[in-house]
Amino acid sequence: MKGMSLKAITIAFVGICCYTMALAAPDMGIAEQQATNWPAIIMFMIFVGFTLIITKWAAGQTQSTEDFYTAGGGISGFQNGLAIAGDYMSAASFLGISALVFSSGFDGLLYSLGFMVGWPIVLFLIAERLRNLGKYNLSDVVSFRLAEKPVRTLAAFSSLVVVAFYLIAQMVGAGQLIKLLFGLNYNIAVVVVGLLMMAYVLFGGMLATTWVQIIKAVLLLSGATFMAFMVMKSVNFSFSNMFNQAIGVYSQAHNTGLADAIKIMGPGKLTENPIDALSLGLALMFGTAGLPHILMRFFTVKDAKEARKSVVVATGFIGYFYLLTFIIGFGAILFVANNPQFLDLAKSATTGQLELMGGNNMAAIHLSEALGGDLFMGFISAVAFATILAVVAGLTLSGVSAISHDLYANVFKKGQTTPESEMKMSRIATLGLGVFAMILGIVFEKQNVAFMVGLAFSVAACANFPILILSMFWKGFTTRGAVVGGVVGLVGAVGLIILSKAVWVDTLGISDTAPNPFNGPALFAMPLSFLCCWFFSVTDKSARAEKERKAFDAQFVRSQTGIGISGASDH
Repeated sequence: MKGMSLKAITIAFVGICCYTMALAAPDMGIAEQQATNWPAIIMFMIFVGFTLIITKWAAGQTQSTEDFYTAGGGISGFQNGLAIAGDYMSAASFLGISALVFSSGFDGLLYSLGFMVGWPIVLFLIAERLRNLGKYNLSDVVSFRLAEKPVRTLAAFSSLVVVAFYLIAQMVGAGQLIKLLFGLNYNIAVVVVGLLMMAYVLFGGMLATTWVQIIKAVLLLSGATFMAFMVMKSVNFSFSNMFNQAIGVYSQAHNTGLADAIKIMGPGKLTENPIDALSLGLALMFGTAGLPHILMRFFTVKDAKEARKSVVVATGFIGYFYLLTFIIGFGAILFVANNPQFLDLAKSATTGQLELMGGNNMAAIHLSEALGGDLFMGFISAVAFATILAVVAGLTLSGVSAISHDLYANVFKKGQTTPESEMKMSRIATLGLGVFAMILGIVFEKQNVAFMVGLAFSVAACANFPILILSMFWKGFTTRGAVVGGVVGLVGAVGLIILSKAVWVDTLGISDTAPNPFNGPALFAMPLSFLCCWFFSVTDKSARAEKERKAFDAQFVRSQTGIGISGASDH
């Protein structure tokens, strides 16, 4: 009880800090900040307070490493599917895709499809075998019959790289969003996100994170549904009316003829370079099956049947959500593009292009104000913030498992640890990752975060996906092949993106031309990773390799039947 009281006091302290910062920030005197959005702040505080109560409850249920990492495997398939959807439907999806549709029309659908097509791969190839073979995370599966130390080390590092770049994108996005909407200072906004994320993970573990993701998913789907409904109502529920009106408004807003405006109904910038388009598609398709924070969610259910159900439920909600973002994007053209209230006229005059207040990524936020006034805008603003909190909590938990479960417990301590010592390391890793995320968010304030999300998917597709899929399906796969192929995929993906225009020129400013003319590495690094996995496995004639090949049959039986998997806990 004493420990629980300390936790309760700490959680309350975090809440008070957040509340104080929210109230104090409008008086900070930062010129570029917008006037305080009180409806947004009130709804934000309601959400934060409710989720901290859930965290307090979850802390009482989190007694072991199984509870901390996987909620004891006691989450139902439907709950987990909704939580996966909450984890996957990031602010980049909600704000980014609708903004892309707002500015480029039908091209935004390419991103929606790219994010969606990875789920059948997860459903039919990954989910069931992953749950049957693993206990906590991706590393458990790839090291099932391969050498523990090198494979776990590789999987942990590649997972941490994915988590780091995803965290940067979310933290910077949170800072910019809250700076615009709540009137908070950017650095304070980043610290608030970091503190809340640490509270969720530190005390509540996977159970609290799961419920934060479920609540956020319900709020986001409800808000997006209302926005899409109001847009469709304005066009008499006719897609053809919506498209025709959007072409006319787009023509007026951009001062272009109808012949140019009608191009928003066809392919545009994304298909100018087929290599980049193909690389992006491969990264989004196969990267989904290699994202550590998504894969980790399949260990929160009791068996393979519930894991499959999770994917079906998640795919349904995510597909519905991406349809909504498409409608919201066209709705923004109808209601926002010609409304001077939402336009940055000074910036538009400078650039010669249509510019929105706070940037074009705010198209969905402005649409919410146009459709429902300040109160609904406050709700959508709070939901967008909740979206970031939920994703950051999931990312942190997967990073913590890589540090404490893989590197500490199984690599450095070689499995000779107690649950208490591993839990202690998990808490330390949570604090460390939280501080690290806050620092990165502040340091990268001015950087373009879009390429970081692409890098996360690319690394997952090039490093994690090949070793995961081959370890489960290919008898001839060996430790040497896994390590060489994984390293080549990891280094290749990161190296090619650093040498691309998005980083070399636009972010680092090293020179005017990039050594790598392509922005997407997946088309090159992923096949190379598979090739190295195959070549260095078939040429491996060592005694250990023969033993690993013989162990495949036992692994195959376990992957199909689930005999020997850990049970679930009741919460």
